[in-house]
Amino acid sequence: MRRFFGFGILLLMCSAPAIWAQDLNHAEVGVFADYFRLGDTSPRQNFIGLGARAAFNLHPSVQLEAEMAYDFKRNFTQTFTDGISDELVTSHVRTLHGFFGPKFQTGGGAVRIFVTGKVGFDNFSVTNDNATTGFKSVVGLDAGTTRFAVYPGGGIELFGGPIGLRAEIGDDIYFWNGAHNNLRVTLGPQFRF
Repeated sequence: MRRFFGFGILLLMCSAPAIWAQDLNHAEVGVFADYFRLGDTSPRQNFIGLGARAAFNLHPSVQLEAEMAYDFKRNFTQTFTDGISDELVTSHVRTLHGFFGPKFQTGGGAVRIFVTGKVGFDNFSVTNDNATTGFKSVVGLDAGTTRFAVYPGGGIELFGGPIGLRAEIGDDIYFWNGAHNNLRVTLGPQFRF
């Protein structure tokens, strides 16, 4: 009896990857580099950060997705009015983006084109803290100001088995005395299972 039970467990363990390989399209997780161009500043401020996302299939062509990204403080060059002197200034502004919504994609093959429309928030904080301390206070949403935001976007995913690469571009629109449009680009690996 023990041999039969042991053989059954071994058979189940060997067949599980084959069963999952038939349909690697139940969920996806990924990490990404985030580029955020704040549109209402002069000079324009470009932020770079890191983020993560998770998506679950509702249908082979529709996923429900959640993501969050944190952008680090940035330096920018300020030109004085005489037009000769330049100074490197740290802005101390950090942003946290959180979005949730559907993603509509083409099929389940190796190449997918998608569009997405998400709702969420943008949190802007100004702090002299280092990156880890600044991240902790911003994630609690107790620092700075948090504004309602929408995110229409689209992109492409390239998969080789369960591992892929995702590129996305969209308009991060936050609302604060009207709508403010900002370019947002993400790029990073995706894992589907």
